[in-house]
Amino acid sequence: MAHGAANLVISELRDRIQHLEGTPARLKQVLPFGVADIDDKLPGGGLAFGALHEFAGGGTGTVDGAAAALMVAGIAAQTKGQVVWCLTRPDLFFPALAQAGLHPKRVIFVESDREEDVLASMEEALAYGGLGAVVGELVRLPMTTSRRLQLAAEKTGTIGLAVRRWRRQTEATDYGQPTAAATRWRVSALPSEELPVPGIGRARWFLELIRVKAGECAEFIVGACDATGRIHLSPGRGGSTDEADRAVYSR
Repeated sequence: MAHGAANLVISELRDRIQHLEGTPARLKQVLPFGVADIDDKLPGGGLAFGALHEFAGGGTGTVDGAAAALMVAGIAAQTKGQVVWCLTRPDLFFPALAQAGLHPKRVIFVESDREEDVLASMEEALAYGGLGAVVGELVRLPMTTSRRLQLAAEKTGTIGLAVRRWRRQTEATDYGQPTAAATRWRVSALPSEELPVPGIGRARWFLELIRVKAGECAEFIVGACDATGRIHLSPGRGGSTDEADRAVYSR
């Protein structure tokens, strides 16, 4: 049997096993960043569908998590279907989401008074299926809770995106606690990209992949999401800091 034919048979057997186990075929799919240096660090070459992924702010944006929220908006923008965004604080700045590629008309906002209700809404939305992505703004994410979200995502193949937002700096230490998330990221604002003329260039982020299952940690300097939600590797040290703290949250 030729090598190519053998690979095809193995692939078909894997599909049959997944079907018998009740695992949707979509779980094999990933959402690539389109940046080889980043995708090469991720199993399958991108963020896995049917999985939970965590994002938090770093540096001066540790508490508000604005850069992390913008990155999540860009990721959600690249999915197909409606996006459910669960939160307790209705302070999202809609033009910033659109600037990151996620039009507000695609987003169903679910506001709750308690974080427990945010987690319940996330789990229900992930279990519902048929959505592009489910986003939840969370202060805490215990292992048991994260496992429930991960299992709900696995059943439907929906991608879950947790944005960790804290009310005070001391709460950010919780981000070191283990969770069931497939990947964990930290996004910090940097000075914007330099331009050949006076002005403010594209916003930049220091992107840290601080945990990934079956992979290694890594760090990248990237240009922030464009109007399609895409990022790119950004060379140089950057110039103006005016855009470094561009906020997705109203103040």
